[in-house]
Amino acid sequence: MTASPVLAERATASACPACIAAPSAERLAASGDLKDARLVLSLPTAHCAVCISDVERTLGGYPGVRSARVNLTMKRVSVEAEPDVTAEDLIAALDGIGYEAHELDPGMLSATETDRRGRDLLMRIGVAGFAMMNIMLLSIAVWSGAQDATRDLFHWISAAIALPTVIFAGQPFFASAWTSLKARRLGMDVPISLAIILASSISVYETMHSGHHAYFDAAVMLTFFLLVGRYLDYRTRAVARSAAEELAALEVARATVLRDGAEHVVPVGELMPGDLVRIPPGARVPADGEVVEGTSEMDRSVLTGESLPVWAGPGVTLSTGEVNLTGPLTLRVTAAGRDSSLHRMAELVSLAESAKNKYTSLAERAARAYSPLVHLLSFAAFAFWMWRTGGDMRYAVNISAAVLIITCPCALGLAVPAVVTAASGKLFRGGMLIKDGTALERLAEVDTVVFDKTGTLTQGTPEPVNLSDLSPKVLPVAAALAGASSHPLARALADGAAAMGVTPAGVTDLREVPGYGIEGQWQGCRVRLGRADWLGAEAGDVTATHLGIEGQPPVSIRFADRLRPGAEDAVRAFQAQGKPVWLVSGDVEGAVARLAERLGITNWRAGVLPLEKAALVGDLTAGGHRVLMVGDGLNDTAALAAAHVSISPASALDAARTASDIVLLGQDLAPVAEAVRISTKARRRIKENFAISLMYNVVAVPIALVGLATPLAAALAMSLSSITVSLNSLRLK
Repeated sequence: MTASPVLAERATASACPACIAAPSAERLAASGDLKDARLVLSLPTAHCAVCISDVERTLGGYPGVRSARVNLTMKRVSVEAEPDVTAEDLIAALDGIGYEAHELDPGMLSATETDRRGRDLLMRIGVAGFAMMNIMLLSIAVWSGAQDATRDLFHWISAAIALPTVIFAGQPFFASAWTSLKARRLGMDVPISLAIILASSISVYETMHSGHHAYFDAAVMLTFFLLVGRYLDYRTRAVARSAAEELAALEVARATVLRDGAEHVVPVGELMPGDLVRIPPGARVPADGEVVEGTSEMDRSVLTGESLPVWAGPGVTLSTGEVNLTGPLTLRVTAAGRDSSLHRMAELVSLAESAKNKYTSLAERAARAYSPLVHLLSFAAFAFWMWRTGGDMRYAVNISAAVLIITCPCALGLAVPAVVTAASGKLFRGGMLIKDGTALERLAEVDTVVFDKTGTLTQGTPEPVNLSDLSPKVLPVAAALAGASSHPLARALADGAAAMGVTPAGVTDLREVPGYGIEGQWQGCRVRLGRADWLGAEAGDVTATHLGIEGQPPVSIRFADRLRPGAEDAVRAFQAQGKPVWLVSGDVEGAVARLAERLGITNWRAGVLPLEKAALVGDLTAGGHRVLMVGDGLNDTAALAAAHVSISPASALDAARTASDIVLLGQDLAPVAEAVRISTKARRRIKENFAISLMYNVVAVPIALVGLATPLAAALAMSLSSITVSLNSLRLK
């Protein structure tokens, strides 16, 4: 066969059965676990509770499997099994029920697979909310006129509820404040913690001295609203994971090495330059190297974006992550592990992600000046009223606490997360998932758009375009040959012929020639389907395979990639907004040029390598542009991470999705342009929220400074500002 547009995720899927083996005995021995092995499989197509049930039931019933737990958020399943259970066995079992899977190396994945922090925050919010409601009921009794012993009793009951609640629920703020103080700086959590502690301490003091007012409700209410803001901020960030970790986990964990005439399965980390490695059909290449024996075709779409599989034979250089499609190969290793091309790409993505982290939210930038100012105001209020009242510490501390509470940055903390949450909901209903809290802010600044081709603007699936030109006598022969091959073009040809109602001819003695195609006998003639040079045909720059019947000239069967729905609408929408659109692909020039002409894109580049994609994004950025990168493959991850903001389809490779800020959930590409419009509105709401917070402080702080607000009134005012910010954010819906 010659060429085929193959998506990166399809390439990964094709690699699963053959390239992934069980943990080696050496590896298990090193870990000290010879009893059970832990396997982690990625499940790109899992999406609902039924998927969880199907996968866990199937794997749980597999002989030797002790447990199987699916994490739907990360689309992974962790399996505890006996050492003789291999990943390829489990992948085959899942394939039997219609689920694509491939192995991830557990040692390369982050240990934070569970959402412990999110659950912890939700638990503290629940405790604070329940305590707040009960204390408010007791406070109503006091406000209604309870006096003397009755009032003191209600205050002590409130203290019994509030103090343990504040100590438990306020831990995230206390821990962060203590860390800031040890580092000799004032973070935003320092005034928050002081406000909670002061409100609680004053309330205990007032209760012990039979005071008329206690502010336990203020302390717990303050804790509750701050926790809500913290959780909203956490959720906007929690979805985004390190693409570098995903890339590293995708590296083949083990390889089959030829030593002393025998095959040995060893961890990839043990490979050395000069080692000979066997790569069976369907396997991913475990290390960079040169082919010394065998012929095949390689799918390089994972690394380069090329839709055309390339011939591989002695002397050809292969890179880690490429997929061997047809014949067995023997590779002499030149670089492995941390020196491989795939690992170098992971490091590049990691560096780009670190650079992206310089984009902090507006709230974080404001907090740098806000936190010291809060302390100065509170201390100034305390000093002034100590002087004014002649040393009445009780009164001065009350006013100081009221200033701290009323200036507490709850509304400021909600300003960004509340908008992001509302906008994320709106975009989710439109088919877009926001992963990063600052993505909306950055998306509103975009002025240039860069699209990948295969799998992004197109669907990455070949489709025969000239079957109707073949004679009724020849087409059944092509269908018969194609039906006996697993090559992507052959499968597309067989499907296309079946859709036309073609009955395959009676071709016998079928035999696949690795790297070239398939041949057989038909009516006493030799027939072949495959590469142009194998059949003596002229190779062009279009995706095609060729049919040869002995004694007749070869017939070319051309293929085209299907355009993704909404691609034309998205490109036109961006052009209407005055944003230049680029098409950058690793595919051949002819295919890229035809697509660019069809979509009206004047800026395009073909044959671009992954590092060149990232370099182009870097050049545009250096020229003052804010780049939106839309891509789907492993070859796009560096560019996705380097862009000002990035989007990947849900069908993209896991690593591409994790490197991106936004995921397109459906097939339609049109919502990508709509997301830019919504992000502009979201940025406007964020600015409005900051204006609300500023106006609130301008009005409320002087009231607290002159002693007209108790700590309880300050907490109520702070809560009102938070509710106002939240309601303004909901206007996005």
